[in-house]
Amino acid sequence: MNLPALDAEGVDRAAALLAPVVHRTPLEHSPRLSATVGAPVLLKRENRQIARSYKVRGAYHFVSGLTEEEQARGVVCASAGNHGQGVAWSCARLGLRGRVHVPGNTPRQKRQRILALGEGAVELVVSGSSYDEAGAAALAEAKETGAVFVHPFDDPRTILGQGSVAVELLGQVGMPLHTVVVPIGGGGLISGMALWLRERHPEVRIIGVEPAGAASMQAALAAGEPVALPAVDTFVDGAAVARAGARTFPIVRDLVDEVIGVEEGAVCTEMLELYQVEGIITEPAGALASTALRGLAGTVPSDQAVACIVSGGNNDVSRYAEIVERSLLHEGLRHYFLVTFPQEPGALRHFLDDVLSEGEDIVVFEYVKKNNRETGPALVGIELEEATRLDGLLARMGASPLQIEQVPPGSPLFGFLT
Repeated sequence: MNLPALDAEGVDRAAALLAPVVHRTPLEHSPRLSATVGAPVLLKRENRQIARSYKVRGAYHFVSGLTEEEQARGVVCASAGNHGQGVAWSCARLGLRGRVHVPGNTPRQKRQRILALGEGAVELVVSGSSYDEAGAAALAEAKETGAVFVHPFDDPRTILGQGSVAVELLGQVGMPLHTVVVPIGGGGLISGMALWLRERHPEVRIIGVEPAGAASMQAALAAGEPVALPAVDTFVDGAAVARAGARTFPIVRDLVDEVIGVEEGAVCTEMLELYQVEGIITEPAGALASTALRGLAGTVPSDQAVACIVSGGNNDVSRYAEIVERSLLHEGLRHYFLVTFPQEPGALRHFLDDVLSEGEDIVVFEYVKKNNRETGPALVGIELEEATRLDGLLARMGASPLQIEQVPPGSPLFGFLT
């Protein structure tokens, strides 16, 4: 097997091949994020790509380059959703048969889109509860059947195709570019972009962003090699990879300036801001890069731009309740308490009148044990107008004769109750 070289010329060739096939996605100015950074922020809208993700670039570049013999064997892949959609679309366009393995946490919306984009050319298989388990199942199938495994990030053909985002971006920016901020899952997108930018535009700073609960590239950089994370938070499903790629890791190590992590709750806040202010629908991974921009304030000259990759827009509307909840918790605007009320007149009225104040609203109230005649423990969720109100609320709770226990967001009890 002759794999293409991982260099800027390879990215240029991939970009030329993809130009008549994929969308040339918009590059849009964000006044909100520009005010945050203190310099122009431009959003590269890959959420408006075919299948609403940049993943189709790597998938099509990979699949279209297969020999006739390889195409006859069919393809198989593992995906958290977006890569599978790209492979499905490529199979339908090129007349190939394929099978897509997805983990059980893949949103229903992404599963349905894989089948729709495949137009009958692909089958969907649910394998395991994480991307890595789905990947192991897909690799086993490829070994058993001879189908070609289309890797979502750790193959030169995928990396070069995804790197075409950089070529397109630099043709659109129209002003000096200081920084590019790129989301990281396994590292395919940032590797391809870094290969091209370091050779063609070495002055550009490259920053990678991972979810804090799935920071596999940061773990690899700390260890000096890819290592498996002991646990992965799968909320940012498009970037929930337990082990960085063997090919992408050295590229990121050598060519990327910085890799940082952002909390999942902060990602939720950014998703809501993108939707409410810019009118942009993203999935959690699609908002990773712009979430990190708060940390760039004052680091970019005001006459140079920051480009931020909005990498995907396949969000299931049923997830918005969880997104709002995680955002409120992260911003310190929602808190939960276990309140033990004596079973006597006026106990609840005391809580409402003497503990709560203006701008503090009960959003959850549920008795958790109802067979005690003397006391009634209740789970109480309180939403604050401002996070700074919490100290006053806790002080009034401490002065109350009621037994009140705060339920911290990270505790097992919190997860059970909510």
